[in-house]
Amino acid sequence: MNPILIHEVGPRDGLQNESRVVPTATKLDWIRRVADSGVDLVQVGSFVRSDKLPQMADTDDLFRILGGENHRAVFSGLVLNEKGLERAMEVGVGMICMGVSASDTHSRKNTGMSTEEATSRIVAMAKAAQKTGRRVQVSVQSAFGCGFEGVVPFERVRTLVEAYLEAGLHSISLADTAGHAHPAQIRRYLRCFLELDPSAEFTAHIHNTYGLGMANVYAALDAGAASIETSFGGLGGCPFTKVASGNVATEDLVHGLQRNGQRTDVDLGALLGVARDVSDFFGRELPGCVHKVGIVNPRGQA
Repeated sequence: MNPILIHEVGPRDGLQNESRVVPTATKLDWIRRVADSGVDLVQVGSFVRSDKLPQMADTDDLFRILGGENHRAVFSGLVLNEKGLERAMEVGVGMICMGVSASDTHSRKNTGMSTEEATSRIVAMAKAAQKTGRRVQVSVQSAFGCGFEGVVPFERVRTLVEAYLEAGLHSISLADTAGHAHPAQIRRYLRCFLELDPSAEFTAHIHNTYGLGMANVYAALDAGAASIETSFGGLGGCPFTKVASGNVATEDLVHGLQRNGQRTDVDLGALLGVARDVSDFFGRELPGCVHKVGIVNPRGQA
């Protein structure tokens, strides 16, 4: 069995909805510690306009600095349009992430484009990036429901997945942007999409809006997801959805996996330290659990 890949998205998804801007030096400290903990990928930031998301204003600088260092993890970055892709290519992003919302309302609020328009542009961008030898991940946002539209028909999600696969894009993230997913839905979607292309690698990006986050993560793994996207302390939430709610906490995921003998190569103590520092910086309790209560001892007793 291949190890479950862990994609830390805290520096991007975790911080993007925070009004207090984190200094670049502080971000670098958090990113470096997470990147050296043993997780596989760290999403450093998004290439967006600084007037829209001031928290992401230093994304280019972060990549330039980190690009000159040696770390265990691959650094990823999110792009929304062609200009963002140009910036990402210029600073040498290790994995370029981009996506389309299955909800037309969310798509327009997030990118200013309809789902149909965004699909054609994102597919073209992803293929162009792949031709340069870049690692590329595409996503379906609001894949399991939308805060504005409610139910998102399965057929809309399947259409996007098929468009990606037909374009030769086989690394696909299914994002529960609004946190509406439930375990049976997660299993059904993933199993269906893996039948379309068993060689595709699917990632689950889960939000914990209604308390089903960890249950949905395990449903995704049970159905064949290769990777999970999480955030330190459970911080995060899309500022362009109706109810912005946190992610599953990276340290909670790692703690659960390690109790089952998986991903024991990851330094859980380092992740706990970052989550506590993030909590201290913002001066509030974060949604994650393990950084507050501590780990279950190695013998499996509480």
